[in-house]
Amino acid sequence: MKIERLRIVGSTNEYIKKYIGSGEDIAVFADVQTGGKGTKGRSFLSDMGGVYLSVLTFYSDMPPANSFRIMTHAAVSVCRTAEEFGIVPAIKWPNDIRAGDKKLAGILIENGIVGGKIAYSIVGIGLNVSNDVSSLGGIAVSMSSLLSSPPAVEDVRVSLLNHYQRPSTFEEYLSFVRFLGEKIDVSEGEERYIATASRILPDGRLEVIKDGKAHILTSAEITLFPVEKR
Repeated sequence: MKIERLRIVGSTNEYIKKYIGSGEDIAVFADVQTGGKGTKGRSFLSDMGGVYLSVLTFYSDMPPANSFRIMTHAAVSVCRTAEEFGIVPAIKWPNDIRAGDKKLAGILIENGIVGGKIAYSIVGIGLNVSNDVSSLGGIAVSMSSLLSSPPAVEDVRVSLLNHYQRPSTFEEYLSFVRFLGEKIDVSEGEERYIATASRILPDGRLEVIKDGKAHILTSAEITLFPVEKR
């Protein structure tokens, strides 16, 4: 895999798209993103001190039904990295990585469909290492704030890429999901309600128990209650 390192870029996901025609897998790191993107068009704070990575991967025979596996692999890679440095990570469905009750990392994936198959994926990962997240109102946390000996950003970069290049399983993804069986706040379209998280299906949908009945979430926002209130 080719690796490119940038000092400043608008968005690593946008930058890496220039390599789509190359057919060669590539990873792009940036020290700073001025236009980092999160899910649903949100911005992603990307100041100095974080790890900002995009990986372009090409596939020869990837059915769209397997797209969730691209996301689970990225999430597992981040969780493995956090564990390596002594942090206990948890996955909030579908792809936020948390430590305690705060967001440690985010993942944004864009897939290219050609001939009914996933021809390539762009996986963007933003991991808070020693960057200042205080402006986010207490919803995010950095690795450095959780550890007595803050890790070097370069060490985290190397670890993340190493873990990303190792295979993973859906069962490993599930091992980092710690909210199943708990009450969650669900926003589904115009409806908001409390349900119990039941299980994550292999295709990525979340099953919840709503009013005593199983209900499947395909696209929704969930909010986890603080640990002490679960």
